[in-house]
Order: sequence, then structure tokens, then C-alpha cells
Amino acid sequence: MAITHLEILQRGPYEDGRGFGDVGPYERIEAIAHYGVDPRHTANQAVVDLALAERNAADDLVHFQGDVTLLQPVQTGAGNRALLMQVPNRGKRVLARFNQSPMGTENTAEIAPGDGFLFEKGWTVAWAGWQWDVPRTPQRQRIGLVPPMVPANARTPASRMQLRIQPDKACDRLPLTDQHVGDLGRHTLVRVADSNEPGAQLLVRSSPYGKAAVIPRQNWRFEPDDHIWLDGGFAAGLIYDVLYTPLDCPIVGAGLLATRELASYLRYDADAPTAGAIEHVIGEGQSQCGRFLRTYLYLGLNKDEAGRAAMDGVLAHIAGGRRGEFNHRYAQPSVQPTPSFGHLFPFADGVQTDPLTGATGGLLSRQAATGAMPKIIYTDTSSEYWRGDAGLSHGNLETGGDAEMLPGVRRYLFASTQHGPGAAALARRTMFGSHGQNYLNIIDYRPLYRAALMNLLAWVKHDTPPPDSAYPSAAAGDRRSRGEIMDALTAIPAFALPDAAAMTWVYPLDLGPDAERGIGVLPATTGPAPYPDWVSTVDQNGNEAAGLVMPDVAVPVASHTGFNPRHADTGGAGQLLEYVGSSIPFARDKASRQAAGDPRPSLQERYASRDDYLEQVRAAAEELAGLRYLLAEDVALCVELAAARYDVCIA
Repeated sequence: MAITHLEILQRGPYEDGRGFGDVGPYERIEAIAHYGVDPRHTANQAVVDLALAERNAADDLVHFQGDVTLLQPVQTGAGNRALLMQVPNRGKRVLARFNQSPMGTENTAEIAPGDGFLFEKGWTVAWAGWQWDVPRTPQRQRIGLVPPMVPANARTPASRMQLRIQPDKACDRLPLTDQHVGDLGRHTLVRVADSNEPGAQLLVRSSPYGKAAVIPRQNWRFEPDDHIWLDGGFAAGLIYDVLYTPLDCPIVGAGLLATRELASYLRYDADAPTAGAIEHVIGEGQSQCGRFLRTYLYLGLNKDEAGRAAMDGVLAHIAGGRRGEFNHRYAQPSVQPTPSFGHLFPFADGVQTDPLTGATGGLLSRQAATGAMPKIIYTDTSSEYWRGDAGLSHGNLETGGDAEMLPGVRRYLFASTQHGPGAAALARRTMFGSHGQNYLNIIDYRPLYRAALMNLLAWVKHDTPPPDSAYPSAAAGDRRSRGEIMDALTAIPAFALPDAAAMTWVYPLDLGPDAERGIGVLPATTGPAPYPDWVSTVDQNGNEAAGLVMPDVAVPVASHTGFNPRHADTGGAGQLLEYVGSSIPFARDKASRQAAGDPRPSLQERYASRDDYLEQVRAAAEELAGLRYLLAEDVALCVELAAARYDVCIA
């Protein structure tokens, strides 16, 4: 067993012993998992550099440790016998998308119960710290990993790290860590091996794939506190790449093994705190963590050292067509926009040939060959499509049509939504501090997400198939390019559209001859042409026609998109903001609509009253529930969410 010991630090009542429905009270366990893995075992050989780590003299294994948090029913047998193995997002334990609690950026050890949805359903929930650059503190506000290391004399061939930064405001110096998520990050600084490194570079460009200029070495420097300083300062909106050799070389892929081995331990081991209570495991991850799970499956890691399936279901949310920096040398697990290992072909599950590079592969090919294939549900929002990659996850690059949907897989687009659930407020600034030209998208899609989880559990537990996939497809005729959709939206007044020349694209990348070994030549060389940028078509209201439609999108008070251009005051005007979409409310009445030249009918032209509006929302929600895309118990929640958004737009 790859967990040699689970060191319990604290065990006690969750939420002061509060009961959750028929399940009753929960307990919370904080622990440290001690891992010992065999680098020669076939189950582990996909992990880059694991064979270079120091081995323990007593057992000849590679040892490391990671934080663990566990929530489980106090009464044995009271739960649903299923473990939700949630991948921590930047060390954070995040239940808000299931338990309808507020979203935030604070780092806290508190796990808010919200409306208690998961606990009333009897789920056991576990988190394995997997990310090496998450700061670990005694208070355990976030949980992380103490990874094995590659010795300095084994780091051949020579390689370096790429750190990409796009500041929202001008500044003289920046910390050497990923910053694209603002305060949500606050990661460990990546220390410099040699502050005078001759080969270190600082590049600057005006768009993600624009031509880079090299900033002369004498104009910038590494500072002793692991910051970078630039003569004249860093300009808002420009994109900077810092390339250097870090002091430390963690084996980043050990985090993938930590996740697998904790899942197996809690499912199978007689000494685990969950012994006898778990029959099924569903791995779940959002954003960074959805990309983590796509990487986990791509590497074929779901079979443990004992030959058993760790997870029999995977719910990967808002990952789009990307993977991530989770398994290469000098990887930074938190980065998302940097063109690197996480942006590589293959994007779709089944085998196809990339016409731009000649490469052949499929995301699930290794897992299929290894065995222990879980049932999978992918869910995405419009934002993952509009950044340019989600359409690649189900497109056929060879024919331009649709990729074959593999057995045991479902895929859903949550139409007209943004990366994170929208709030019922007309605001232009995100919780990361970035600023959009339009109001942020206000649609809260979380009822669809928790229905997807319960459908996956029924599929795993009772072999009850989920409802059919719903996403933009060539066959249905509801798939177009981003440019075509922007043309269709130009009639909406006061709607800022992105600059087509500054759009983010996905290009073929060349990371050098050792890329298969996880050692890249950075920055990557881009191919001559980008991949297609397929997104959903839109209806007469400007809302998406493909995918699953929330009741308050089916019965709209605004046009909702998955994109929002950067505001000029943050620089990079016209570029897409990561993660956020737009909501453009309808006019309140006919007179104001006509004065604005808005072709969309006003709220008062559409709905006789607030009650009339909510009756239509309820009917749309009940229809979704009848198709099992929504839980029947959440019809009232959908009406409540829609009412709040109606009130915001009619004010």
C-alpha cells in the first residue's frame, strides 16, 4: 500500500455536531498522509523524474507526505457509501459549487456547509494535498504536498522555468510566482538558483501569442527576496515571461500519485478511518483541478500499485480542452494561460491525428490500455469555449466535424455562463481584481452541476445512464467560430466585444526533443496556424443555443456570454479576461429600448409581471427536472435564483 501511515492530527465534530437530515452529524479529520511509492512499478512510471528521487534505504521506495482533510458521517452506515475525492483548488477545500455557499478568495481552514446538500445526501468528502507550491501553515488554511526532489546533479539535460505575468496595474517589482488568479494564489515563491544567471531572460509582448521582445539583461534583476525588478516598471496589460533556473526541483507529478493513493486507501484499506463505509469513489475537480483530472486520465494513472481502480467515476468541471503543469520538470501547477505542456494535443478522448503536426493520440488512450477506466462526466461553461479550447475536446481535427463520443462519457455545456457562478449584481470587477468592459455574467449554474454529480453516482452505483450529452456540435448545426458569433452580437447596443486580433488561440506547440520526458524548451515554439475555435450559436436574445440552459437563460432578463474584454484601465484593452463572461440586461420598457436602439424586446414587453416571469421560470425548471438535468428538489432554488436576477435587471 502506497500510504505507509496516516498521521491523525485532529479529529472532532464538524459544525459543532450539527445534524444533516437523516444522515446526522459529521466528523472532521485533519491528517498527514505518508506515502511510499515504487518508481519502478508500472503504475507510477508516467510520473516525470520519479526515478531520479532519493529512495529510502529500508524499503527502497520514494517517500513524501501530504496534507489530508476528511469529512464523514459519525454514524457508520448512515452515509451513501460513496466518497467524493475532491481535488483541492490551489490548496483550498471548495464545496461552494455543490453546497450553494458564497464564492470567495479568502484562504481559510473553515469549510462552509452552505445549504448542506452533500451532507444531507450522505457523501463522505476527502481532500489530498497535491500541490507543491501551496504555502503550508500550522493553521492549515490550505493543504499541500511536501514532494520528493530531483537532486541537482540529476537535472539533465539543462532546462528552465517559464513564469508568465500580466499585471493589471503598473508596478516596479513582482514576486516570482504565478499571479493570474490574484489573491486566490499567494503561492510559494519559486527561488532563483543564481540571481546572476547569464541565460535568464525577460520577454515582453502585447498579446498572448504576439511577437516577444527581449528586455536587455542590464535593465532588470532578480532581488534577494525572490522578486523581479524592472527599470521603468512593468506596464499594465503587457505580458511578461521570466525564464530562469529555479533553486529547487520538485517532482510535481507526485501530487497525482497522492490523489490516487489516498482514494485507494480510503476505499480499500482496513485501517482507514472510512473502513467498511466506502464502496464507490468519484474524483471531482473544478478549473485547475478539472485539468488535473484530465491529466490524471491522460497518463493512465487510475490503477493503483495493487492493480485496483482508485476512482470509478470522474467529474471534471470547467477544464475545457486543456491539461496543466502537473507533471513536467519545473512545473507550476497553478498556471493556466501560459502556452506550455497543458496546452498540448490531444484534446479529445478518442484517437485522432492532428493535421497540423501529424501527431496521433487520444486523451483516454493510455487509461483504456491500462484498464480501470472510470465513468466520466465533463462539464464546461461558455468561458472555456470562448478562450478557444473547449470546442477542441469534442471536435474532430481531421474532418472538421464531431469527435466520436466514447462509451462511459457524458459532456455538457452550461449555456451562456462564465467560469465561476455569477452573482445577482451588476458589477464589472471580478473577485481577482480584474476589470471587464461589460457587466460580469450573473447566471448561477450550480443546480446543473449538482445534478450532474448525482447522475454520475447513479451511473457508477446502479448503472443508470445519465441523460444525453448536450454541447455544440457540427451534426446539430449549433456550432460556429467565435468571429461568426461576434458578428451576430453586434446589433446589441452598449455591448463591448473583444478585439478579434487580440483573441487567445490554441496553437500547436513545439517544446523540444525531450518534451516526452517532461523536459521542455521554453517558451514553446508555436505552429504557423491555430486550431479551430468552435463555440455555440446564439438565439435572437444573444444567448447560447447549444448545451444545457438554466431556467433564467431559457426565460431571460439579459443576454449572457462567456466572454468579457479587458477594461482599458488595466491595459490590454480588447483582450479576453480569463474566467469571466458578460450580462447585458434588457431595457426595462419599450420607450427606453427604442431610445437605445436595442432590437431585443424589453422586460415589460416580455413579461406581464414579476409573477408571470417566475411562473415561466418554474415551468422551464420543471421541464429540465423531467429530463434529469436538474434535481426535482432544486426547482424552487432555480426560481429563487431567477427572482434575484430579475430584480437586479428591472431596478
